[in-house]
This record gives sequence, C-alpha cells and structure tokens, in this order.
Amino acid sequence: MRAVPNWAVATAVAAPVLLVTGWTVAQARQPAGYDPIRDTISELAGQDATDAWIMVTALVLLGCCYLAVAAVLHAAGLPSRFLLAVGGVATIALVAFPRPPVGGSLSHGIAATVAVLALALWPAGSALRLPRGPDAAHPDAAQPPWAFRRTVGLSATLVLLALFAWSAFEVTSGSRTGLAERVTAVAVSLWPLLAVLSARRAHLAWATAGVTPVGPALPGVVPPDPLRPADGPDRLA
Repeated sequence: MRAVPNWAVATAVAAPVLLVTGWTVAQARQPAGYDPIRDTISELAGQDATDAWIMVTALVLLGCCYLAVAAVLHAAGLPSRFLLAVGGVATIALVAFPRPPVGGSLSHGIAATVAVLALALWPAGSALRLPRGPDAAHPDAAQPPWAFRRTVGLSATLVLLALFAWSAFEVTSGSRTGLAERVTAVAVSLWPLLAVLSARRAHLAWATAGVTPVGPALPGVVPPDPLRPADGPDRLA
C-alpha cells in the first residue's frame, strides 16, 4: 500500500478552508439583506449574486480537493473512493446549474443532494468491508486506521446523514436553512481530512515498526500493513 503523499494532506486541509473562506468573503459582498442564518450558500453563487465568481471558484476548488483525495486514499477502498469522487463531481456540478433569482432549480437541487449524500455515505463504505470482529483467518493482522474501523465509519455516516436530514427539514419548513447547510457542508468537508490524517499516521507507524522491530519480533520482520484490507491484497496499490 502506498503512503499518503504530503500534497494529499495539504489538499484535504484546503477543503474546509476553501469552503469557509469562500462563503465568508462572498457573503461580505452581498447586499445588507443577505442573512447567512436564513440564506443558502448556493445564493452566493447564484445568477443574481454580487461577485458570484468568488463562491463559484471556491466550490470548483472544493470539488477538485475531493477528487484528489479520492485518487490517492487507497486505504478507504474502491467503493468509498468512488463515493468521494462522486461527491466531488457533484460539488463542481453545482456551479453548472446555478440557482435562479426567483424560485428553485431542479438540476441544482439534484446536484446538491447527490453531493451531500455521497459525501455522507463514503465513510461507511470502507467500514462495511471490514470484518465484524476479530479476523480468525488473519489473527496477526494489524488494526486498520481508526477512521476506517467499522464503528467509527458507520458512526460518521450516521452523524452526516442526520445533518443532511436537518438541512432537508430547514429547506422545506424551517427558517435556518443557511445555518443547517453551512454546518453540514463543513462536517462533510472535515471527514476527508480526518481520514487522510488517520491513514497517514497508520502508515507511518507501520513503516517505523518495520524499520525498528520491538520486543520479540525477529530482525527484518515487517508487521502487517494496517492499510491493507484483511481479506487479501489491495488491488488498488
């Protein structure tokens, strides 16, 4: 399994920074009537927004960050990486279907829903491919990175889906749509960063243990790679 490169860590860090910086700068350029608690992020990139290019650029770069992380995060497994990539493409698609000045846009709503759902579901993808308990077939296998353990991944997805449900409620019958959307967007942008840091830490620990065996380990014996799936070699490596 290949290590997580430094640029991938920087890209994962950039995702939430781009998101928050983008909407902070963009909403400062809007008329006084814009309310970040009530009004959505999409309005900042809408057809009637002031300097819409600010939020458009932030969303495009955010989507590219998701795609870049999906390309190199081999520890997550192909299904999770695919969902993360779908989330990145759908995030970029948001700017191709801007919100109109009056009313809604079905295309924009579909792109936003696909983006949030894909980014909410991808943590569970890697968790579901792991064994439910100790792996009898590989008793010496190391634990996977914490972000890809079953309970952690499933818990992350449940939290993100709950935030998505809150956003959906606010859109249909609430008055804090902007707040719900911002909290959800930040949450889904933070998990790729946590996953990258988890995979990188696990790989560094494995590599260090392989160079300097501890205890009764024989010289030159490398412990199991925690980033390799327990059910066989990683075909993505």
